[in-house]
Amino acid sequence: MSVVADHLTDRIIEEDGSFRSRMLKIAATMTNVIAMGRGDPDFHTPAHIVEAAKRAIDENQHHYTPPNGIPALRAAIAADLKKEYGLDYSADEIIVTAGVQESIALIMLTLVKPGDEVLITSPRFTTYDMAVSLAGGVPVPVPTFEKDDFALDVKEIEKRITPKTRMFVLVSPNNPTGAVTPPAAIRQIAELAIRHDLIIVADEIYAKIIYDGSEHLSIATLPGMKERTITLNGFSKTYAMTGWRVGYLAAPLDFVTRVTEVRHMQSINTSTISQYAALAAVTGPQEPIEAMIAEYTRRRAFLLPALDKMGLSYGKPGGAFYVYINISSVGMPTPEFCEQLLRETGVMLFPGTMFGDHDPNYIRLSFLQPLPILAEAVERMQRFIAAHRKAAA
Repeated sequence: MSVVADHLTDRIIEEDGSFRSRMLKIAATMTNVIAMGRGDPDFHTPAHIVEAAKRAIDENQHHYTPPNGIPALRAAIAADLKKEYGLDYSADEIIVTAGVQESIALIMLTLVKPGDEVLITSPRFTTYDMAVSLAGGVPVPVPTFEKDDFALDVKEIEKRITPKTRMFVLVSPNNPTGAVTPPAAIRQIAELAIRHDLIIVADEIYAKIIYDGSEHLSIATLPGMKERTITLNGFSKTYAMTGWRVGYLAAPLDFVTRVTEVRHMQSINTSTISQYAALAAVTGPQEPIEAMIAEYTRRRAFLLPALDKMGLSYGKPGGAFYVYINISSVGMPTPEFCEQLLRETGVMLFPGTMFGDHDPNYIRLSFLQPLPILAEAVERMQRFIAAHRKAAA
């Protein structure tokens, strides 16, 4: 081990990157792989957004911006939050970041003290674990369950609150489950936060991708909640802009004012060209976004009955573009299932263990392939599952 690596602090949590790397190495040796593991939309960024980026380059708009983002973009974000979710933020209460991941790091570094406990909706996007640990805090998973379609149960939150609890990370719709926590539960979480004096981080990156039967409620709209809530959102998922790296946080002005210079230290500003692309995204035509969501809806409508036919149970996803599938009936641990599925059929999925899930029975499927390819993946999975169930019988 190098001298540098030998001096790593215990703040670093090891994620299950080795399994991901092994899967990618296997896939690199194969042809006709159908990848349904990543959370990267398969659509092109809409043309008017791309054109805005090109125009920014041509017009010399590629220098430093204010660390909190260009004023026009922050104003447009504030207007969109009001229109879409009823959130009441001014442009000065917005910080544009290099994706939501930078917002997460900024929040944890500025709010979490050594020993603080941070409750996190689970299974989860484990970037939160790393950010909390780097700040010296302790991530505490709050489990959700298939029987509830993986929506949060307020009792599971309350039983994990201790004198050290400082924050609750509310992710709805959730990654990896697609769960949307219903408004009634969101209101109960708000009451809990006020009663126990908790900060709420409301990760709403998937909030525009909602399916019939589900309703998203932004917790910062509730009485007494804006002052204790930081709302996270961005452009990656809704606008197929993952590589552009534009996210943002919305929070009370006194917090934003204090942490803007910390954000400046992290990366000075979000890519200027990407900010102008994001401005075109939020102010331009929304029909391409509506078309993408309509396509996700069609894929979901195809996929869920297909999983039923395979005899696999799951939490019904109310949002995002994931389904969290229980494969216990196949009789294989999920890492083995995912690796064998890839080797034998060329379908690549990821196990729930990569999302902090201690239950070894779940996989995450991203329906981010065109319907004909999704149908081919389903056929391959059907044959694989039938063969392995027969072998186990």
